[in-house]
Order: sequence, then C-alpha cells, then structure tokens
Amino acid sequence: MLTARDIMTKDVVSVSTETSLKELAKIFVKTRYSNIPVLDPAGKLLGIISETDLIEQQKPLHIPTVMALFDGVFYLNSEKRFKEQVDRVTATTVGELYQKNPITCTADMTTRDLAGLMSQHKVHLLPVIEGDEMIGVVSRLDLIRVLED
Repeated sequence: MLTARDIMTKDVVSVSTETSLKELAKIFVKTRYSNIPVLDPAGKLLGIISETDLIEQQKPLHIPTVMALFDGVFYLNSEKRFKEQVDRVTATTVGELYQKNPITCTADMTTRDLAGLMSQHKVHLLPVIEGDEMIGVVSRLDLIRVLED
C-alpha cells in the first residue's frame, strides 16, 4: 500500500508569521492552494493558514451584550471570545491569523490512515513530519490522485 512518502508534495510553498495578509492572498491566487504551512525562520512548522482563515477574517464583528449592575459591567458572552474576534478582524499578518498546532502525519502512514486522519480532524492538508522537520505535505488532492491509478 502507498504511504505519505510516496504521494506527498516535496516542493512545499510556505509562508512565515511575518507574511502580510495581502501577500498571502496573492499566494493563494497564484498557487491555487487552499492551505499553506506556516514556518519559523529555521523552517520549523508552526501551523497552517487557510483560505477560510482569510475569508473569516472579513466576517462582521459581533459586539457582545453587556449588563450593568451596581457600577460594574458584565459581559453576557465571553470577553475572551470578543477579544479573539477583535484580533481576527484587525489582523494584518499571517502570525495573527494562522491555526497553531496542526494535525500532522509521518512519512510511513498509509493512504488509508491519511484519509482517516483527514476525515476525523476535518483537515485538507497534512504536513509530513520526520523528526523535527517537515519533509512534505499531503493534500486531499494527493489522496484523490491515488484513486486515478
């Protein structure tokens, strides 16, 4: 059975936390990828940024409902959630928007295991990790290509 090493893309397009969202949008359009790994300056995987992250950044901000009681103001919704929404709307770089702690795979995982992992975690891209290094990525399209053969 084929493994991640057999089907992965080795020449990976990636971005850094310093990449502007404007530049990211250009990369998405140019490459037609929908998910891109985010790497630190040493090339270590930090997370994944997706077209969905970029689109959701444009969603309207929901102002939380508050209640005043005796000289105090109490949020009826999570104050932390509101701060996260403000941070999302005001983001200008990948570092402010990307998804940390991505689901990854190893090079020896079978295509069946990869499909199960993608399905279980509802992800479209799996960075392939060997030791501390990302050696490639497997996308849903890579798995679909296997069905062609």
